[in-house]
Amino acid sequence: MADELDLLRRANPVPCDGPHFGDGPLDHRARRRLERLLDDRRVPPGRTPRSRLLWGLAASAVVLGTVLTALLGGPDGPVAVAAPRPLAVRAGSPPVPLHDLAALAAAAAADGSPALRKGTHVQSWSLAMSDGAPPVTLPEERIVRWRADAGHTELVVATDPRHPGRPVLTDEGGEPRPVADGHVLSRTTYPPSWSDAPPAARPPHTPAALRAYLAETVRTDSLDTAGLLDATRELLDHWTLGARESAALVRLLADVGGLRPAGQVTDRLGRPGQAYVYDARGSRRMLILDPRTGAVLGLETTFTEDVPQYGARAGDVEDYSAWMR
Repeated sequence: MADELDLLRRANPVPCDGPHFGDGPLDHRARRRLERLLDDRRVPPGRTPRSRLLWGLAASAVVLGTVLTALLGGPDGPVAVAAPRPLAVRAGSPPVPLHDLAALAAAAAADGSPALRKGTHVQSWSLAMSDGAPPVTLPEERIVRWRADAGHTELVVATDPRHPGRPVLTDEGGEPRPVADGHVLSRTTYPPSWSDAPPAARPPHTPAALRAYLAETVRTDSLDTAGLLDATRELLDHWTLGARESAALVRLLADVGGLRPAGQVTDRLGRPGQAYVYDARGSRRMLILDPRTGAVLGLETTFTEDVPQYGARAGDVEDYSAWMR
């Protein structure tokens, strides 16, 4: 088998940067490589005869097809849109009003633990869309850690905890392509830096002060529900909130209104949460909060209308973030 694998590697009929991710005809370059591979005259004396070579090629094609099927859903699956389905609210689960959860969060924050920490650990799924190309979901994990000297590091890897060990799509290099689970996309060290402007500045832990902070984060004088959700995402991409900051945020969300309690969900990391939904034209945003502490676990945006120019359909998840400590 070593001879067949060696020949296949050198021929490389389907390179990693090739344009085909599903079933379809090979381009002229790939056909030419396959023809060279199957030409007996190019096999040195004593090497593998054509029958064994064809068997090896077929076996390799099965392996490649298995990988792509696992990655993109198979020839009968949604190859064009590899988007996760929206989180489902557990049937019959009682919705908890935000004001009630705010009271629970305030009680849980009485001892001030856990404390606020600069930096973030977030798992995200985003739908990459462009004219003339099918949308694909790109999952990645980002860890930002700050040092005592005010410098920080950022590690970004391609991984999908829903399917551990399976290949992951990434747009590294400008074209969607599969990479190994845990593939490092970037590892960056930043020098010391300081800022007194949100979201780099330390967030306050009272609702009124936090409202002003978040309004400055998204540069608005009137912080409505949509703006508050945008500002929350920006905040959590810079800070891991402590108990007091989380309690202040839940109180602020309850006071602003616009979020409908929907019931219990299990997020994409397997954590139980309470879901709160905000409906806007063409999309639905679901905020997932810890049912005991009010900490933000996740935020999901789902299309509620088709977007034919980008190949997206109603029910596709446009983006999803899950924050961890």
